[in-house]
Amino acid sequence: MVGDAVLLVVVRADLVGPPAALHLVASRGRLFLLLALPLFGADGPLPLSLRRAVDFYGRFERLIEQEAGFLKERGATVVLGDTPPLAPAAAAQAGVPSVVIGNFTWDWIYEAYATFERDAPGVIETIRDAYRQCTHALRLPLHGGFATVPRITDIALIARCSTRNRADTRRLLSIPDDRPSVLASFGAYGLDLPFDDIARREGLTVISSPTAPPAALAYEDLVAAADVVVSKPGYGIVSECVANGTPLLYTSRGQFIEYDVFVAEMPRLLRCRFMPQDDLRSGRWRTHVDALLAQASLPERARVDGADVAAKLILSLM
Repeated sequence: MVGDAVLLVVVRADLVGPPAALHLVASRGRLFLLLALPLFGADGPLPLSLRRAVDFYGRFERLIEQEAGFLKERGATVVLGDTPPLAPAAAAQAGVPSVVIGNFTWDWIYEAYATFERDAPGVIETIRDAYRQCTHALRLPLHGGFATVPRITDIALIARCSTRNRADTRRLLSIPDDRPSVLASFGAYGLDLPFDDIARREGLTVISSPTAPPAALAYEDLVAAADVVVSKPGYGIVSECVANGTPLLYTSRGQFIEYDVFVAEMPRLLRCRFMPQDDLRSGRWRTHVDALLAQASLPERARVDGADVAAKLILSLM
C-alpha cells in the first residue's frame, strides 16, 4: 500500500501542478520492485529471502550504475519511491534529487532480527549508506527507522478514501442492516477460514476479501461499506480504515517490529481492538466485534491529506 501511496502522490502532483508538470520516466516496476521484497516467517526473514538479500546487495553497486544510467538516459529530474534503498542511491549517482515516502526504512526492519547481520553481513550498513544519499524523506505516521536519512518531514496519512455513497455500496454488496458486517482483509494470500460458517454461527455478515473487488467498486469502497474490518495491521489497511472511518479488529502478525509500533499508535488514529489468533481461527468473533463497536468515537478523525503535502514538495524540486 505504501507503493500505492506513492502513486497517489504522483497523481495529486499532476493535479496541483502546472500543465505537463510531471512526466513519469521510471516505472514502479523498475526502481520499486528491484528491492526484492523479503518474505518473513514467525522468527524473521525466510532463508530464501536472506539469500536474495545477500545476492541483491552483493550486486548493489552494479545496480546503482545501471539505474543511474537509466535515469540519465530518460532525463529524470527527481526520483520518487517508497523506501527502496536503490532509489536514493541511483538518484545520487545520476545527480538528481530523491524523495522517499514511507513509514519505515529497511535497516530498521532487518536490525530487529538478532541473526540477520550474521546471515547477511554488511547488508544493513549498505542500506543505511543508501539512505544517507536521500534528498528528503516524507515520513508517514506509524513510523520507525529513518536514522540515517538527512532530512525528514513528517506528513499526514496518505490513504485511499471511498468516493461512493456508503448505502449504495452496501446495497450493491447485499449487506443487510440487521447484523454487523465484517470485511475480512488478509491481503493477496487471504486466509483459509470457513467465513460462511462463522457468519451464520456468530450472527454476522462476513465479506471475504476478494482478490479484485466487484465491478464498479474499489477496495476502499469495501472498507467504507463494512462496519468493522478484521485484519493483521499494516500501513495500507490501517490508513484506509482511518480514511473511511471504519473500526479495525486486528490480530497478531508474528515477529515484525512494525507490529509493535502499530499496536502502540493505532488507538489515537481509529477505534481498534485486539483479537487473539485462536479466536480468529476458531470463529469466535462476535464478542470482539460488539466490544469494538461499543467503543466511543475518537474526538476527531486523523488527517489524510499527506498526498497534498508530498505533491507540493516534489513539485518544488522539479
